[in-house]
Amino acid sequence: MLVREPAVAGMFYPDDPELLHRQLDHFLSNANSSSDKETVVPKALIVPHAGYVYSGPIAASAYQLLVPVAQRLSKVILLGPSHRVPLTGLAAPTSSFFRTPLGDIPIDREGIDKLVKQSLITVDDLPHQFEHSLEVQLPFLQTTLDDFMVLPLVIGSASSHQVAEVLRTVWGGNETLIIVSSDLSHYHSYLEARRIDQNTTAMIESFADNINDKQACGHKGINGLLKLTCEKGMSIKTLDLRNSGDSVEALGVDKNKVVGYGAYAVY
Repeated sequence: MLVREPAVAGMFYPDDPELLHRQLDHFLSNANSSSDKETVVPKALIVPHAGYVYSGPIAASAYQLLVPVAQRLSKVILLGPSHRVPLTGLAAPTSSFFRTPLGDIPIDREGIDKLVKQSLITVDDLPHQFEHSLEVQLPFLQTTLDDFMVLPLVIGSASSHQVAEVLRTVWGGNETLIIVSSDLSHYHSYLEARRIDQNTTAMIESFADNINDKQACGHKGINGLLKLTCEKGMSIKTLDLRNSGDSVEALGVDKNKVVGYGAYAVY
């Protein structure tokens, strides 16, 4: 049994299971909600991947939508950018399980094999070893879903068409959820970040598939998702839009160098 051990537990989120449970429950119970969001049953979510004290509340506004449909969701396609390792295309790990402080999550080896046979992805552990963009989503999924497996993909140099083809292949039915992990603008002043992120959000809401790396670090995953879901005639809703300057849990935030976070549901 090959297990991908957590790389950022104790840094991006608590490594103590009890503390992690409490923090996640707090985020989810206090997440932004409104009556119109309750009717949204997402096929895909775009969520941030920073430390939980910064982006946890924003991510929770998306993950709370999964609770009413948790029993039907058994597979999660998880895409995030490669922050540390240069990579051509998309890569899956060799692991059979992802481990977090809350337990082990099985990896969909059959789905990975299918993508490999179609030459849509490669298998490479190095981009996954220390990558946080996928890992920080796992405790949220463990808290909101029941029994499920993940198909984790790190994205390097890939076009929106390549990402869309991967998603088209693993789209599945009502049992399958797609998660695209991305933060928004990086290290601008508070007001400038709000301006940039509001523009990016307008592009996401209009299914523009040409978002760039200055607007979102996970732009390749976002563009691929938007390309495919636009073709399918789907809808999208912005659930939350903030930045690290809005954090009430992280002390000493430099409002001259904030990072933007948005949460979106595609349905």
